[in-house]
Amino acid sequence: MTTLNPEWLRDGYPHIWRPYSQMKTALPPLPVVATSGARITLADGRELVDGIASWWTACHGYNHPHIRDAVRRQLDCMPHVMFGGLAHEPAYILAQRLAALLPGDLSRVFFSDSGSVAVEVAMKMAIQFGLNRGDRGRTKILAFRGGYHGDTLATMAVCDPEEGMHAMFKGVLPEQIIADLPVDDASRAGFEALLARDADKIAAILVEPLVQGAGGMLFHAPEVLVTLRKAATRHGILLIFDEIFTGFGRTGSLFACGDAVVPDIVTLSKALTGGTMALAATVASSKVFDAFWDEAPGHALMHGPTFMANPLACAAANASLYLFETEPRLAQVAAISQTMRSGLDVLRGRPGIKDVRVLGAIGVVEMDRIDDLEALRARFVAAGVWVRPFRTIIYLTPALTISGEELGLLVAAVVTIATQAGASP
Repeated sequence: MTTLNPEWLRDGYPHIWRPYSQMKTALPPLPVVATSGARITLADGRELVDGIASWWTACHGYNHPHIRDAVRRQLDCMPHVMFGGLAHEPAYILAQRLAALLPGDLSRVFFSDSGSVAVEVAMKMAIQFGLNRGDRGRTKILAFRGGYHGDTLATMAVCDPEEGMHAMFKGVLPEQIIADLPVDDASRAGFEALLARDADKIAAILVEPLVQGAGGMLFHAPEVLVTLRKAATRHGILLIFDEIFTGFGRTGSLFACGDAVVPDIVTLSKALTGGTMALAATVASSKVFDAFWDEAPGHALMHGPTFMANPLACAAANASLYLFETEPRLAQVAAISQTMRSGLDVLRGRPGIKDVRVLGAIGVVEMDRIDDLEALRARFVAAGVWVRPFRTIIYLTPALTISGEELGLLVAAVVTIATQAGASP
């Protein structure tokens, strides 16, 4: 039996505070009763092709049987145990596997339960790295305009202070250093001038490598990361890559970092568990960890989320990594990229379309403006797809396992609706 307004939605809605919503004016949420592959089933029986994989977490699609079975087996023996003073197999195997997959000597894994916390841990590591070595002057994080690193207090301070979601908190948050990414001669000169003036205050440079996600799906060239790595090394600053969006195949390689550019710390979450459980990791190099390896108790990293290294989540992550090892995910990303590139390219030059860009399994149509986001989102639902434009951005980040037919439906919906929206007065 299907229903448009199930009882649980009606009775529970007065007690829910929804994310990123002005609830007084937002349209009601769509009640979901099931997911499978790249599809979401609504309570009224409709199916939507998911174009964003639940904020790009469900990289293998929903309900992958291998991940589901791994979590079920773990549930039968040990759903959770505290990580303070105790150890369990799923976490230790996962840490070893992540260290083997990441480049360089990124080898020490600190688990947490969300991307924002993973970034906060990275910032805390970077600042304490200096403190443990007797350098009390490096207390600032250098981040970039267009960046987004989370919604907790410390991460809000390293998001774009003007274009991001947290502008109203200016003057309340700890003040960090925000600069333009060094993408051209002018911004590189400004970046170098900033470092010449303030390098001795900076503990770390924090960047989303290759793509600044929620800040506007902004792409930059790999050479930018080379510039950051060289500058960080030259000035004795740590380099942090926030790969919560870009990690696990989204940009076309397993990670945006690689042998050519190895950060000192990397943060991972989102697709880490294949979109099934909350889990994050902050992975540090041996150099960073060695600054905490000391007989002095005060040099320890005093951080410990209650559900860190949750065995169920670690089991899901191990199963997800197995799928990356045994199924052709990166080849699927390449095919998705080609389909989106050829399908979305027809929008170039049309009225109201500012830019079209594709990298890996990320497709972006940037509009000149979007006057009514809620109305535009509703048009996508009416077209049978789940796409969530924000600001002036219509984007696709589908499951890496999406079928060609399903991807075609997504691309066609974006082309049709973007064309109509762009032509509207």
